[in-house]
Amino acid sequence: MKIALAQLNYHIGNFEQNVSKIKATINKAKEARVDLVVFAELAVCGYPPRDFLEFNDFIKLCSDAINSIAEECNGIAVIVGSPSINPKLEGKNLFNSAYFIADKKVQVICNKSLLPNYDVFDEYRYFEPATSFNTIDFKGYRIALTICEDLWNVDDDPMYPVSPMNIIIKEQPELIINIAASPFSYNHPENRENVLCKNAIKYKIPVFYLNHVGAQTELLFDGGSMVINNRGGVVDELNYYEEDFRIYEAEDVLLNNTAPTHGFSPIALSDNIKYPRIYQALVMGIRDYFHKLGFRKAIIGSSGGIDSAVVLSLAVAALGRENVRAVLMPSIFSSDGSVDDALILGKNLGIACDFIPINSIYDALVTSLHPFFGDMKFDLTEENIQARTRGTILMALSNKFGFILLNTSNKSELAVGYGTLYGDMCGGLSVIGDVYKTEVIQLANYINRSEEIIPQNILTKPPSAELRHDQKDSDSLPDYEVLDRILFQYIEERKGPKEIIALGFEEELVLRILKMVNINEYKRHQTPPILRISSKAFGTGRRLPIVAKYLS
Repeated sequence: MKIALAQLNYHIGNFEQNVSKIKATINKAKEARVDLVVFAELAVCGYPPRDFLEFNDFIKLCSDAINSIAEECNGIAVIVGSPSINPKLEGKNLFNSAYFIADKKVQVICNKSLLPNYDVFDEYRYFEPATSFNTIDFKGYRIALTICEDLWNVDDDPMYPVSPMNIIIKEQPELIINIAASPFSYNHPENRENVLCKNAIKYKIPVFYLNHVGAQTELLFDGGSMVINNRGGVVDELNYYEEDFRIYEAEDVLLNNTAPTHGFSPIALSDNIKYPRIYQALVMGIRDYFHKLGFRKAIIGSSGGIDSAVVLSLAVAALGRENVRAVLMPSIFSSDGSVDDALILGKNLGIACDFIPINSIYDALVTSLHPFFGDMKFDLTEENIQARTRGTILMALSNKFGFILLNTSNKSELAVGYGTLYGDMCGGLSVIGDVYKTEVIQLANYINRSEEIIPQNILTKPPSAELRHDQKDSDSLPDYEVLDRILFQYIEERKGPKEIIALGFEEELVLRILKMVNINEYKRHQTPPILRISSKAFGTGRRLPIVAKYLS
């Protein structure tokens, strides 16, 4: 039996495009004499559809899509993900389902049992979990058809009281097919492979795994679909960050004796693995955000600092230099070096640079406010006026010319509130809002791996917002090397203050940083969507109250 894995980039709610892609792939598989072609979880509607699932019209369009796909299934079978209606009155109205289609008819519908309800996942909000399981017989093979999380309950500390495969295996399937929507984080490919290999070893049968690829707003899907033999060895792996299509002979996979290449203990990623992954994921995220929304051009405030330099470089890689515009907006506090650095960067990238000094605008605002401020000292208020002036200019250009403003705030700044609402925190998409400052520096080094794109001076000069004379980030924040390590323990590892202090950090510093994180939750609720590259990003996957006392 020939099995094809079709790793495609879907668009949420774009039924015409999604169905067209699926049909074209079915016909491609027919030409190759494939017996069974496999598509991803919720492929017909895209993942995650979220509250679109509450619209009857949306569900009808899903059903129509399945019927349309079925018309292509003559001489070939298809597995494809879509919502299905729960026929019982009790429970949620929908299942997250895998449809097995052959002879132009839906032959079997298998429903997802383990519905993730953590981090970015919210499936139990919409779906009823399956409570019965069965296999599919096709071409002399018995197939265990599962959906994403159904294979993830194999750790020593299981999240769910039941593992569907423990029940399905009693029917003695020869192979597992798992359709998934597994989002990217830079350390997730190894975790994913480990889980799939554990299943193959535990149940002693191969796994055919099919993942999404492409970006859906802040969620990035990296592909990496794979086939694993019954020893837990990876037979083949599809491309990352792009669509792919591979054909396998089931008998060859059953006979494959490849052994696992590594164990199941946590893997420490080297920088030469981590940063290429982050770079490719962010480029894909920008590209899909623009293309799926029908936009072409990006605008970015270029300060001569490392954050805007990295975002500009990523945007050029994603959209092309002709579609990226930089705006330099110096004030009286901007150094000549920063302006020069921004101009050199623009030249290196080959992009258009606009020069709009903000001194006169800033002076006019301060003069207008003088009757109210009187002789009060220059403070954060005047600093924020500069940032908001720049935000106003960028949004005006965005509105007038149809540009999308890319935000340049990094994760360290967002964590501690080192940014101005409606100023440098505005934009349509936050590109590096899940990248700590120390990681931004490493990402810049990766961008410069072949040639100097980001000027060396940008990499080496002390970070500064340049909103007052001789300002440095270190005036307000601890050294980023220390700050980021503490933030990582609190945000990603969810450690409390005593646990972090026990790691050797100064108590006063830990308490100060954690307080800064928590009192600035209100700012993060007003940021643009943040491209998710870590296991715990700000946004839908981290839900904390604004009005709370804990550690604040």
